[in-house]
Amino acid sequence: MRIRIPRRVALAVGALALLGATTAPGVAMATDDGSSSTSASPKPTVVLVHGAWADSSSWSPVMERLRKDGYPVRAIANPLQGLTSDTAYVSSYLSTIKGPVVLVGHSYGGAVITNSAASDPDVKALVYIAGFIPAKGETVGELAAQSSPAIPLVSTAVPGGTDVSIDPAHFREAFAGDVDRTTAADLAAVQRPANTRAVTDASVQEAFRTIPSWSLITRQDHAIAPNLQRFMSKRAGAHIEEVNASHAVMISRPGTVTQVIEDAARSTR
Repeated sequence: MRIRIPRRVALAVGALALLGATTAPGVAMATDDGSSSTSASPKPTVVLVHGAWADSSSWSPVMERLRKDGYPVRAIANPLQGLTSDTAYVSSYLSTIKGPVVLVGHSYGGAVITNSAASDPDVKALVYIAGFIPAKGETVGELAAQSSPAIPLVSTAVPGGTDVSIDPAHFREAFAGDVDRTTAADLAAVQRPANTRAVTDASVQEAFRTIPSWSLITRQDHAIAPNLQRFMSKRAGAHIEEVNASHAVMISRPGTVTQVIEDAARSTR
């Protein structure tokens, strides 16, 4: 026997079917204010790219907040082997993610997202957290030399180049001045060295020319001078926010970092 379904019921079933293609039935999605509700518009995936002398775990306080607010989050282990190869790695990683992406870069990670986002149409917003934003043809080293303070570094010869890390005795003052001493000592101990090609490879893309961008400037930064951050951010046409924080702002001020990322994410809808 054939049963006739009223049109309004059929439309409702169809809507649920579409929702089920992206969100399992009955799964609660967090709203922008952190409350729980069913959402028909999945939030973009936030992809976090760390910079030199850090690792993906440095995003942990930010990831916790983003997940609480219902955002899918990925934190990439940036190889730190040079802008050209790091860009290729992140571009390849982005190709595995379905749907819209908010791409976030801290410090040197900003240079990486500037280049890798250009190859992925799913990247809908760029967020620079105390980040380098190089123009085409520039190197991170050239930008840093303009106004950034000198950082005490330790060099290690490796096959095919040189790796550098921050002298642990000066890590807190250079990188994490507003982080407690114990946490700063832990960060210094687990820091990942960066190959010098990270600062000598020239940037070849300017993704910020076509993708909306946000920039959080850290006023107490001793790794990338605030004035240099402002110059790059204004040149990129970014939405600019500022905070009294050190370079390790994702650890010392994770709420502010999360807010800037979510502002960018809301713009993708």
